[in-house]
Amino acid sequence: MSSTTPLTQLDRVVIRFAGDSGDGMQLTGDRFTSDTAALGNDLSTLPNFPAEIRAPQGTLPGVSSFQLHFADHAIATPGDAPDVLVAMNPAALRANLGDLPRGATVIADKDEFSRRNLAKVGYEASPLDDGSLVDAGYHVHALPLTSMTVEALADLDLTRKDKQRAKNMLALGLLSWLYSRDIAGTEAFLNAKFSSAPQILRANLIALRAGHAYGETTEDFAVRYEVAPAPTPPGTYRTVTGNQAMALGLVTAARRSGLPLILGSYPITPASDVLHQLAALKDHGVTTLQAEDEIAAVGMALGASFGGALGVTTTSGPGLALKSETIGLAVSTELPLLVIDIQRGGPSTGLPTKTEQADLLQAMYGRNGESPVAVLASSTPGDCFSTVLEAVRIATTYRTPVILLSDGYLGNGSEPWAVPAVADLPDLTVEHADRPNATDEQGEPVFHPFLRDEQTLARPWAVPGTPGLEHRIGGIEKADVTGNISYDPANHDTMVRLRQAKIDRIADSIPALRVDDPTGRAKVLVLGWGSTYGPISAAVRLVRSTGADVAQAHLRHLNPFPADLGEVLHRYERVVLPEMNLGQLALLLRGRYLADVRSHTAVRGLPFPAAELAQVIHAHLLEVEQTTEATA
Repeated sequence: MSSTTPLTQLDRVVIRFAGDSGDGMQLTGDRFTSDTAALGNDLSTLPNFPAEIRAPQGTLPGVSSFQLHFADHAIATPGDAPDVLVAMNPAALRANLGDLPRGATVIADKDEFSRRNLAKVGYEASPLDDGSLVDAGYHVHALPLTSMTVEALADLDLTRKDKQRAKNMLALGLLSWLYSRDIAGTEAFLNAKFSSAPQILRANLIALRAGHAYGETTEDFAVRYEVAPAPTPPGTYRTVTGNQAMALGLVTAARRSGLPLILGSYPITPASDVLHQLAALKDHGVTTLQAEDEIAAVGMALGASFGGALGVTTTSGPGLALKSETIGLAVSTELPLLVIDIQRGGPSTGLPTKTEQADLLQAMYGRNGESPVAVLASSTPGDCFSTVLEAVRIATTYRTPVILLSDGYLGNGSEPWAVPAVADLPDLTVEHADRPNATDEQGEPVFHPFLRDEQTLARPWAVPGTPGLEHRIGGIEKADVTGNISYDPANHDTMVRLRQAKIDRIADSIPALRVDDPTGRAKVLVLGWGSTYGPISAAVRLVRSTGADVAQAHLRHLNPFPADLGEVLHRYERVVLPEMNLGQLALLLRGRYLADVRSHTAVRGLPFPAAELAQVIHAHLLEVEQTTEATA
């Protein structure tokens, strides 16, 4: 059938795999993503899964999905809505049906649409049979995926339940045929993953090939599709998630700084993957320590920094709260410390597997006393790599804790990433103090731990045990220069201001804010930070495609801000700031710069839809234009 099935060229497709949390939807989506990346498409993904390890089977809370947007051109988001939904059971269909636009395709495993499974999610009759989906404008392919899998594996000595577990591979094979994906990469993956379980390996390979063969021989699909590779600059590319990029960035930063990397971490969703990735890189000078709790984890990291290493801890919002006292200790001792916060929905346990941007104020101010730290935010999965390098540069240069903000969308989402050349990486070389830096009243050499660099205001970083560099540091306030314990009011005022001034000095070493304003006529600036970069970029493209002028800028450095930020904000009549919180950055900017910053907020646990943001931007453009006409 493959030789006669018409082949249609598409410029982009959004596919969502959805099923029970035990149906392997994340693995299926990940493999389809890898095979798509190998063909050179640009892509963006959105994994979405329940917080429970095993929610009740066949229920709405147990639905797990994986959305992939791939195209023959540059894209910025995993797509607002799927063109194709692969639903492995009624719960998957019901949970995702509201996201489907008219004309979308539904591929469903009709074997799972039993009366019992339908009743679990409130269906009185099967929507695959009653015509409701067709009447709503969907193209429906109800296929017996489960029984097809069991039949394909009839000769294997496996239980029926074990055979059914391979149905995700059959679905993957079918979708690979339908969208002209090569399955060789997935075959190699399966051979590696199940090399020690030959029966399971054989079952998955047979199911994968059976799904592909079904597509070639069936008449259920009148057309198959192809999406051409996206034009990309020459280079070496790989698909990377934000958490993978974080781990690679940490190892690279350690190598470029010449410091041993020590990670103290306590497992927490969605940050645990960074710990997992680094634990597999011990051959690269990495030490990972899984602590008994969040407080111990940051204590290990700060202890490593005190010992002259690159101390790092990873966490999410609840863990950041627990680490606050030790982060304050790092502020007081003025030691480099990298705290990576992969944000999730809150408060408290909140939405562990969903995304949010609501930890910004906690990162800025969530410690007792005047306790300033540097704060950065990554904007894309690939950007997590370079933002780690920048965070390490700041931490080691200015001897300060740095909080690096990512989130669940970035951490779990993936995109093609151009692997940088070593020659293009920044030099992060660190020099520890190796000799006394002052003399006492008798002219003898001494070491003063708070004698600061004139440019950065950083104190020297002395490794304990270095001869002649005996010194005292700790959480109690210390005297300027000498580091002796001091309760003097004037000295405390001096030290508080010096610690703040040191953070302020970081602005001298960060680039000016890049503003994308092609025509120079824009009156409205859309500003963002963190993972809103993709949705904002896509929305701005949509608005510009209508002929409207709008500017865009995105912040990586949140404390301190770029030195020219105030001038940029006042250059425009209005600044629109989308955030996945209730307006935290907008609050800071309005207070700092007295600028007309208008918030657009949502805390749904999901990224902004680009079309929604485009409507918001159009509304602000119209308001500004009407105001201009009224005052003319």
